[in-house]
Amino acid sequence: MNKTVNIVGMTCGGCVAGVEEKLGEIRGVISVKAYLDKGEVSIDSKTIVSIQDIRNALPAKYSLSEKELSAQKTKETSEGLSKRKQLKPLFLILIYISLASNLIEYNDWSFKQVMLNYMGLFYIVFSFFKFLDLKGFPDSFKMYDPIAKKINGYGWLYPFIETILGLMFLFRYKVDLAILITIVILSATTYGVVKTLLDKKTIKCACLGTVLNLPMTEATFIENTIMLMMAFAMLFV
Repeated sequence: MNKTVNIVGMTCGGCVAGVEEKLGEIRGVISVKAYLDKGEVSIDSKTIVSIQDIRNALPAKYSLSEKELSAQKTKETSEGLSKRKQLKPLFLILIYISLASNLIEYNDWSFKQVMLNYMGLFYIVFSFFKFLDLKGFPDSFKMYDPIAKKINGYGWLYPFIETILGLMFLFRYKVDLAILITIVILSATTYGVVKTLLDKKTIKCACLGTVLNLPMTEATFIENTIMLMMAFAMLFV
């Protein structure tokens, strides 16, 4: 990724070298080139470098031009709105799954039964979206799932595993086994999600397959964590 920013305060070659050194220390930055005559700095990076990252890295004598700040704030606001829009289908699906899980037990509500319904519907719905592009899902999934990275074919099998687990929960068939499998596979996936977020990598989330263009965000971590918490809770309920 390339970003060009206007920096006020560079007056000599030493300033140029200092700015390049400081910005080069930002995590994910590959190279930095400062231009004294233009008052600009060009940054190449593996991940998105925010205006705040740049400000924090520079000594107090340097500042970003008002024009650049305004443009960057507008861009970051736009990116935030875009991300929320992209995640809207995920939130709607989770809400519908939650409502359906409770409505199924309307006449004889039980927390345990609601959790089993939720886990079953979660797997069925999420596997459905993966099946919409079964050919493209494995490549997207192995970008962050550690098991898919090491075992060829795991990405192809994963939607089928989810479907089977969903049916096991909904039909109350060998629930203990389904819970143990859930803990294993979701622990691995959650680890991959956390690592991706900490590394600030910009990749697509494969939780709903590749048909929906979902970014990898904290929402992915939360959805996996909810399922893991339910699975662990089921061991003691």
